[in-house]
Amino acid sequence: MEPRPRRRTARLLTSAVVLGVIAGTCAGYLVQAAREPGKLPSLSQPRLAQARGKAPEPLSAARDRQVKVNGDLRRLLLRKPAGARDSTEDEGTDGWLSLPAYAQDFTRPKVAFGLLVQGQFRRAATTGWLQGQRSSVIRLVQYRQEEDKSAAASAEEGHYWAERQARTRSWPVPGTGDGVSYVHDRPTAKYGVSLYEAEAHAWRGDIAMEIWIYDTKPIPASAIRDLAERQMERL
Repeated sequence: MEPRPRRRTARLLTSAVVLGVIAGTCAGYLVQAAREPGKLPSLSQPRLAQARGKAPEPLSAARDRQVKVNGDLRRLLLRKPAGARDSTEDEGTDGWLSLPAYAQDFTRPKVAFGLLVQGQFRRAATTGWLQGQRSSVIRLVQYRQEEDKSAAASAEEGHYWAERQARTRSWPVPGTGDGVSYVHDRPTAKYGVSLYEAEAHAWRGDIAMEIWIYDTKPIPASAIRDLAERQMERL
């Protein structure tokens, strides 16, 4: 996966919109300056009635999503299926994936590292397992999102690269706005062996979900769709 300088483009577009608003505002001031002053409305306003009754009860920790996602992120990952073996594809340490380790997954790690810092990367939890020759990896990447909706941008980046591959089928992930799971029907030999791939990308709040499945034989759509749906239910 190769990161593109999308943030700069987004900011340039935002700047263009702001400049357009400023230009329109200035034009409005010029029109108003040429008009006769109008009569000001009365300053007296009707008094608003104050709501009465008890305030709603605060959400319990089990129902409050902020409590859930700010806790141990690893607890939100799907558990390894019964009988599955640990996967060597998962390069995390005790279920955590550091920023440098995550950036190494991109074809240009230095560029990816800078973009992730700029996107306010907070932390990433990861898990993976082997079932026969099939390898599955799930990652939850959380962002601070004080300025940008980086989780949504991360999922969008995943969609962009997944859709560029030939012979790719896709399905929406239920319960998400734009989550999508993909099956690539053409095997790739870029890992030194012919492998089939499936992946899924979605986001909720400040967390982006990434799922990858690799196998030496074609991957059924149900495999990636089931993992994506069950993982998003936990968020």
